[in-house]
Amino acid sequence: MSKIIASAAIRGAHKIVERAETKWKWAMDKWGANEPVGFPNTAYYLPIIYGMLGHKVEKLGDMEAVLKKCRKLLPPPVREIHPLPYLAPALDAGMATFFAEEIIEAIRYLETPNFYVRGEDVTPDNIWLGAADDVIMRKRGVEFVDGTAPGFAAILGAAPTKEIAASIAHELQKKNLYVFMAGEYNGKRFSEQLVEAGTQIGWGVRLVPFSPDVSGTVFAMGFATRAAMSFGGLEPGDYRKILIYNKDRIFAFALPMGYVTDEWYANAAGAINWGFPVIADTPIPEVLPTGLTTYEHVVSNIPHDQIVQKAIEVRGLKVTMTEIPIPVAYGPAFEGERVRGDDIYLEAGGGRTPMVEWVTSKRMDEVEDGRVEVIGPEITDVPAKSTLPMAINVEVAGRQFESDYEPILERQVHHLINYAQGVMHIGQRDIAWLRVSKQAVEKGFKLAHIGTILHAKLHQDFGRIFDKLQVKIYTDEAKVKQIVEKARAAYAERDARIEGMTDETTDMYYSCTLCQSFAPSHVCVVSPERTGLCGSYNWMDCKASFEINPTGPNQPVPKGEVIDAKLGQFKGVNEFLFKASRGKFDHYNFYSLVNDPMTTCGCCEAIAAVLPMCNGIMTVNREFAGMTPSGMKFTTLAGTIGGGISTPGFVGHGKYNITQRKFLSGDGGLLRIVWMPKMLKEEIGERFAQRAAEMGVPDLLDRIADETVGTTEDEILPFLTEKDHPALKMDPIIG
Repeated sequence: MSKIIASAAIRGAHKIVERAETKWKWAMDKWGANEPVGFPNTAYYLPIIYGMLGHKVEKLGDMEAVLKKCRKLLPPPVREIHPLPYLAPALDAGMATFFAEEIIEAIRYLETPNFYVRGEDVTPDNIWLGAADDVIMRKRGVEFVDGTAPGFAAILGAAPTKEIAASIAHELQKKNLYVFMAGEYNGKRFSEQLVEAGTQIGWGVRLVPFSPDVSGTVFAMGFATRAAMSFGGLEPGDYRKILIYNKDRIFAFALPMGYVTDEWYANAAGAINWGFPVIADTPIPEVLPTGLTTYEHVVSNIPHDQIVQKAIEVRGLKVTMTEIPIPVAYGPAFEGERVRGDDIYLEAGGGRTPMVEWVTSKRMDEVEDGRVEVIGPEITDVPAKSTLPMAINVEVAGRQFESDYEPILERQVHHLINYAQGVMHIGQRDIAWLRVSKQAVEKGFKLAHIGTILHAKLHQDFGRIFDKLQVKIYTDEAKVKQIVEKARAAYAERDARIEGMTDETTDMYYSCTLCQSFAPSHVCVVSPERTGLCGSYNWMDCKASFEINPTGPNQPVPKGEVIDAKLGQFKGVNEFLFKASRGKFDHYNFYSLVNDPMTTCGCCEAIAAVLPMCNGIMTVNREFAGMTPSGMKFTTLAGTIGGGISTPGFVGHGKYNITQRKFLSGDGGLLRIVWMPKMLKEEIGERFAQRAAEMGVPDLLDRIADETVGTTEDEILPFLTEKDHPALKMDPIIG
């Protein structure tokens, strides 16, 4: 490694560790050793320290051992003549840097609780988001699992101008990468430059302003470390596997922009431990030999118009992009973009006007491939701040197309439209909601471009199952109402067809091994009455996926002989499980969390757990950040049972699965649920009431406790007794 880089990294590490020690001593004097510390709403404590050392930093006093470890890791400054190679001591200095910076940032949360915004969105007064909590981690981590987000760029400093900053950010977004930002250069910060340039920032658009200071780099590295533990099932303290996992699976790189200080060098050395290379825009010394990284460690003096492509090349990242012929940028990075207030040019749906989306199949001679019609006013025919009724009717024809595929394509409409910069889409079916920004219209975006997007992307992603596709976009109110009525009739017919399917009458189930890229032993098997635990895949989705991609993650699984009808265990599934889990599991049960439940990965929408005192079960969705009667928050539960393991007493599941007839039926099913968050009750209430009525307890939801009743078994048991909850009269759940 370059002597200059090693010297600077070691100097920088000494400065940062000394800063952490000073801050810690001040905090100890102010609050004492027993003062709780940590990043908000996470089960991973200070994640780099926890991942690398297995050390839980829960109180100020716990930091002392970490600071001592930093001192042991810190090498002496590089001498003029040094007998040792520079790489190893520089890497140790980088690791000590991250430990120290986590301590600095944890004390900042204690000292200034409102320094960072909680949640995914910036505010007009504060753009610094700080450490991602576990809700964000699991929500965004799914995108790294399914390839929607191939990696991230960690940017330190600032670009020469706000225009260059915006150009680099947009290019990274187009390549679907997350951008994590921290630090400043010459009094400027990359994230602030984006705001000045009118670029929306926040988790939703993958432009994440972690911190104004270089110490915020630890939030990016902590995110990567948690991914290995959360989705890869790796144990805290197993630093070697965690670092190798990141090199092989988390495609990230650092982009220092501006003069590289000693502290920046120290952070760069730390990133190289994770296999993340450094690509700089200034003429710093280079480290071209490979080793810890896939290719070069440090590449410098790259022009700004080439830096993104060079970074992708050096990291060895494969980015698949298809250019869509529309006048705005397009890609998953724009899916979370919001169009609000004075920025709205056109709005449709959302309760303001009727809006519906409907995919229907036609005869081959009724469809002209690529045809897009706008029937009614186009966006150029109305002034800014207008509202219009809208019906998006996608008509598909194909020799291999089946009507069962219609809802599969229809579900794609939401995110495919959302990928267009300046276009916001919410909902589906007849509760859709669309907003188009003034900036998008200024660039030439029209409603017809929605048809262009749907034609191009549905052909690209699903072209195997159809031959031709045309799009009709209605904005004439009378015609929109006609389409709404036709679509609702089709929805009712589809729902009846899917609801009529049962596990008993279906001989073929489907696997989903999409999450094995992060949780190698996890195998999800999807049946008609047990949707995927991520909530994204039902039986019909998997069937369509297999038709489209016969070698993909959704494979047919013959159910085979029924071994246990009550618990849901099948010979064919077991045989597939043994092979797909590489021999780690030879069986599991579909309908039980008490007896050998299905494996769980970090992507689950909800987690169910036994509450023995109440003779029932609770379930909690990942959006709920509070404590549960299991004694654990969702984040702790997910960290405990995720990673592709089977944990008796706990199981991950989709929210929709709760209202399916087979939900934990081996343990008593719906009648066993004694607690769930109020927000989840409201979300699934209508379907839950239907299922409860079928089971003879129409008011079951009112008998189930939530956080307003209590968050411990002792608190909720009197409520359950008063409400005469059926679980209290059932056989013991644990026998």
